[in-house]
Amino acid sequence: MPASDEREGRLDENARAFYVRTLDLLAQAGVSFLVGGAYALGHYTGIERHTKDFDVFVRREHYGHLMRVLDAAGIPTELTFPHWLGKASCEHGCIDVIFSSGNGLSQVDDAWFDHAAVGSVLGVEVRVCPPEEMIWSKAFITERERYDGADIMHLLLACAERLDWRRLLVRFDPHWRVLLTYLNLFGFVYPSERTRITGWVMTDLIERLRCELHEPPPARRVCQGTLLSREQYLTDVGLWGFEDARVTVAGSMTVDEIAHWTRAIEDGRH
Repeated sequence: MPASDEREGRLDENARAFYVRTLDLLAQAGVSFLVGGAYALGHYTGIERHTKDFDVFVRREHYGHLMRVLDAAGIPTELTFPHWLGKASCEHGCIDVIFSSGNGLSQVDDAWFDHAAVGSVLGVEVRVCPPEEMIWSKAFITERERYDGADIMHLLLACAERLDWRRLLVRFDPHWRVLLTYLNLFGFVYPSERTRITGWVMTDLIERLRCELHEPPPARRVCQGTLLSREQYLTDVGLWGFEDARVTVAGSMTVDEIAHWTRAIEDGRH
C-alpha cells in the first residue's frame, strides 16, 4: 500500500531524540521489547501519526529489567497500573511500557515475539508487534473517548492476505463474537474489498453464531461490556446486578486492580 498523507501533528525534535535514545539504551542492554502503537500501525499501513506517547511492549517478567535500564540512565519511571502498564518520561515525551491490556486480556507472551516483524522506527531498526496481536488488543478498546476500530480496518486492509487467521481465532476465543463484529464491519467499510477476508474464517464464525442461536443463554448474569470499556458499563455491575467479566469470566483482574483502574477515570489517566 502507498504511504498515507494522514498525520496527527508533527513529532517534536526533542521528543524524537528522547525516543531514539531510549530505543538505543534498550538495544544496548539486550532488553527484549517490541514497538507498538502508532509507530507499529505506520509500519503496516503507511499511516503516519504522532501521538502523545511511544508504546513499547514487553513480557511481564522482563518489565523490571527494562525499567532498571532506564532508571540507571536517569529516566524517571513508574508502575502506573500494576496489571498492565508503566511509564518512563522526561519533559519532552513519554514512553508507555506495556505488558498486558487495560482489561487484562491481551497479555504479552512469547508469540508476540515469535511473530514480530522487523522495521525501521524513527530511523532505528526494531521489532514491531505482529498485526494479529494488534488487532486482538485493539478490538477491546471502545471507550467513549477512544475507539480503535478504524485502526483495525486499516490493518485488515493492509494485511488481510498475510494474517495468520488460525492464530487470530485462537487469540479471540472465547470472545469470537468481537472478531466477527469487526470482520463484518470491514465488509461495510470496504464493500469492494470484503472478499479479502478469508472465506473459511467468516464461515467458521457464522457457524458458531448459528449454533449459539440454538443453545440456551448462560444462567449467570455477566456483563462482558467491561472488557470493552472500563467506564461505560459501571452502572451494569454497580447498580443492575451484573457480574463483572473481568473477574468472573475472564478472571484476568483482581478486585483491587479494577478499583485502581476505575479511579484513574476521574484523574483522566489512560
